[in-house]
Amino acid sequence: MSRRTLCLAALITATFASQAADLPVVPREQPSLQALATAPSEAELHATIEKLVSFGTRHTLSDTKSDKRGIGAARRWVKSRFEEISRECGGCIEVVTPSQVFTGKRVPQPTEVMDVVAIKRGKGDPKRVIVMTGHLDSRVTDVMNSTSDAPGANDDASGVAALMEAARLLSKQDNDATLVFAALSGEEQGLYGGKVLADYATAQGWQVQADLNNDIVGNSHGQNGVLDNTTVRVFSEGTKSNETPEQAKYRAYHGGEVDSPSRNIARYMQQIASDYLPDLRVHMVYRTDRYSRGGDQVPFLEAGYPAVRVTEGHEDYTRQHQDLRTEKSIHYGDTVDGVDFRYLARVTALNTVTMAALSRAPAPPTGVSIEGALATDTTVHWKKVPGAAGYVVHWRDTTAPQWQYSQAVGNVDSAVIKDVVIDDWFFGVSAVSADGYQSPVVFPGDAGSFERSPAAGAPAKAGAQ
Repeated sequence: MSRRTLCLAALITATFASQAADLPVVPREQPSLQALATAPSEAELHATIEKLVSFGTRHTLSDTKSDKRGIGAARRWVKSRFEEISRECGGCIEVVTPSQVFTGKRVPQPTEVMDVVAIKRGKGDPKRVIVMTGHLDSRVTDVMNSTSDAPGANDDASGVAALMEAARLLSKQDNDATLVFAALSGEEQGLYGGKVLADYATAQGWQVQADLNNDIVGNSHGQNGVLDNTTVRVFSEGTKSNETPEQAKYRAYHGGEVDSPSRNIARYMQQIASDYLPDLRVHMVYRTDRYSRGGDQVPFLEAGYPAVRVTEGHEDYTRQHQDLRTEKSIHYGDTVDGVDFRYLARVTALNTVTMAALSRAPAPPTGVSIEGALATDTTVHWKKVPGAAGYVVHWRDTTAPQWQYSQAVGNVDSAVIKDVVIDDWFFGVSAVSADGYQSPVVFPGDAGSFERSPAAGAPAKAGAQ
């Protein structure tokens, strides 16, 4: 090859490299997330649930001294299992047990409610925190019965097994943000464990980006006879629980009723499933929880943190909050034989991949705003966040559930979207890392901000189960 040909080839290569360097970064598929999507072990999940069931009852008011029966024995076993996972990764996990003493309608005597929390600190942005929760306590028909056997295999040993398996899988992987895996107590007595952890997060100064609360995630057989091992529901609030009257007034006129940060976490999970788990469909439900029921995500929401509830697609109420018995050939009770472990592994994968993706992406953009009244273009502004190499502006029809259109705009803090009229669309912005991990989309204004509102911090209220 002649010198002239070599020089020409070098010039062409340099030109392409220069052009590529000028292109905005875009989200891209991640092989490491593909690997995590098939990593959860059915055997690990089965072993964890069997062990939790073996404690007889895990009722919040049950024995705390025995090593074989009651909530105390269950908590100590979970703590020891987290410590074992930590040893296997060279001490990468810290285990803490925050607690508070409560008295209430379902807690007639002062009772310590203790959570077991595994913390894997982020390497680059440790104050930004991604949380996965499930509740350790169980119950039978009478919520005050603390002595009868209450296996709680699906409600909610399934959620605890999922978060412990996620902790095992992610313990040896890199994370920029901090990952928290928390087995909570006191849910059935009034969502107390969620309040304990939300208060702990506030005291620690955590910037909680998301709480993925997994409660009843292991059954694929609905009470109505439907068999479905391909659908999981993700419940999310539409407007922030602690929205002020002034914020509500602005939102009512400009939009944001379906774009809280929690709702955009749900959209994020739906996209994760679409990209990495083709055999699992996320059914977004536009409610904080099931009708007139509650879960441990509620105290997080009331504290000003984004949170969603993850729950199986079809519930069987003969296996929830039931005394162990048989009536008219129907077997009542929440036992291990009601858990579909392949299905539980897929739900675990959804959580694991979501946590990995969130923890490796930059934080969601802050200070997002839009303008464009009396114009044919829309201008979007935001503040840059650490770790972002570029940003993407998203928009969708105001009646569309998922973001429909997007434009990568580079490492800038504003963009003009030509010929897209502000009146007709909803807009948002996401941040993208240099290696293509993308944050959730942020809707403009207080309604969509992931930042904890100054109005946050009111005590969480116990809710119906």
